Amino acid sequence: MESIRLIEVKEGILSDNERLADELRKQLAEKKTFLLNLMASPGAGKTSLILKTIDALKNDFRIAVIEADIDSIVDSEKVAETGIPAVQLRTGGFCHLDASMVKKGIDTLDLNSFDLVFIENVGNLVCPAEFDTGAVKKVMILSVPEGDDKPLKYPLMFTVCDVLIVNKIDFLELSDFDTQKLKERVIALNPKIKIIEVSCRTGQGINIWADWLRNEVSAFIGRPV
Repeated sequence: MESIRLIEVKEGILSDNERLADELRKQLAEKKTFLLNLMASPGAGKTSLILKTIDALKNDFRIAVIEADIDSIVDSEKVAETGIPAVQLRTGGFCHLDASMVKKGIDTLDLNSFDLVFIENVGNLVCPAEFDTGAVKKVMILSVPEGDDKPLKYPLMFTVCDVLIVNKIDFLELSDFDTQKLKERVIALNPKIKIIEVSCRTGQGINIWADWLRNEVSAFIGRPV
């Protein structure tokens, strides 16, 4: 019987992606452009948070958005209505973005013209957590209607992110969502994560999130706001 050669395909894919992500990060650092990777389940409020953040920071930074969807361009249209440049990445079935896909979006932008670029990743709590996009920071949204047990079901996502946005807190009184239990579960996975509670509908907490991001971008580009 001939010997069997085992090839770890996933390991090779992730290794190549990490190399590309590091190259992209180096390019962004040279141009002083802060790239933020925003991840969440479908319907958690990614686009709503981006729109609220644009409104809060548009006078401080030059902003662009890279939108990713399997097929639709509806979120890009919402961003474009604000006057902010939007690039649509149509993944054609892929459930995540990787560094090569993000670079295609970045290459359509003049990085000299932007301080802050949002990536709205594909709605998914699994695959996006595994692939480095070259972003400076990773942020995820968990909405109250999704439940406080998601750290138990999708631990990697909570482990790799720098910030957890708990969105739709205006629904707390209508649910059995346990905020304290959520925080305990998340911090057990990632003690350094920052947790910010917001409501994109009422605006509660948006200023806290905007202040955090303002400080991070200002430090990265070397320009106080």
